Amino acid sequence: MGALELKGITKRFGVTEVIKGVDLRVEDGEFCVFVGPSGCGKSTLLRIIAGLEDASGGDILLDGARVNEVAPAKRELAMVFQSYALYPHLTVRDNMGLALKQAGVAKAEIRAATDRAAGMLALEPLMERRPAELSGGQRQRVAIGRAIVRTPKLFLFDEPLSNLDAALRVATRIEIAKLHRDLGATMIYVTHDQVEAMTLADKIVVLRAGQVEQVGRPMDLYNDPANVFVAGFIGSPQMNFLKGAALGDGAETLGIRPEHLTVTPEGPIVGEVSHIEKLGGETLVYLRSDPHGLVTLRLFGERDFAFGQALRLTPDPGRLFRFDAQGNRLR
Repeated sequence: MGALELKGITKRFGVTEVIKGVDLRVEDGEFCVFVGPSGCGKSTLLRIIAGLEDASGGDILLDGARVNEVAPAKRELAMVFQSYALYPHLTVRDNMGLALKQAGVAKAEIRAATDRAAGMLALEPLMERRPAELSGGQRQRVAIGRAIVRTPKLFLFDEPLSNLDAALRVATRIEIAKLHRDLGATMIYVTHDQVEAMTLADKIVVLRAGQVEQVGRPMDLYNDPANVFVAGFIGSPQMNFLKGAALGDGAETLGIRPEHLTVTPEGPIVGEVSHIEKLGGETLVYLRSDPHGLVTLRLFGERDFAFGQALRLTPDPGRLFRFDAQGNRLR
């Protein structure tokens, strides 16, 4: 079991409050992702769950038991950091099994546990190597394997893919998703990358300035954002925000995703092409539009336009979002 509940969690550094009353429940076996911009408090919240930071207020419950005063090593958690934190003089097998060895587990049990984790992560050929002989992706898999052998109630990941190149990030992301399916364990994962959040999570927690903006399944947040912040943060490229008054739609702000705009002869949004990104399977076109500013258009397939070319765009009326002056969604 690994259900987690946070009740009114706050954190202050001096007079500065960085976590402002967070309430959250993560169900047993759920993959929950904390996402938000730098400085929003997501890593601090993870460290509070791990016991590496003390909460200034509120309660942390693991399987219904309050663990605020329980030492990190006694919380039955395993944490995977952005830095691999491997011992350079130890082999892969010894790095993975070190916590069990320190706990006095028998050698045969340690070997069985490390072999099982190595099989999950395709590390079998590397078990006698040292970290200096591994790639970045392999080192991160070893760090994940070290967490697996402890069979924790809760896995905590603090931006584990940030140090990897683009191809390795995708490959390791797939491995983490498969690992979650295979183990059925509760996982909490911190990232600033909304693509990671969308592709990994059962539940996303969007944070801003130490507060929860919205909690929900990935596609629920994509299709039903609560406010301008969530609408702009979830989705890549991000949502376009247009001036409703200029489109005859009142004083509110209108939101439309780039894939829900089409080029039409009589479109109400007029702009000039300022940049094009040809990605093969899709083309992103950026237009300068008065009074809306930069507007992004996503077209599938290979498309070509001239720089400075005038285009008229029509939004799909069924895909428009409306927001009030405070940025809250109008229903």
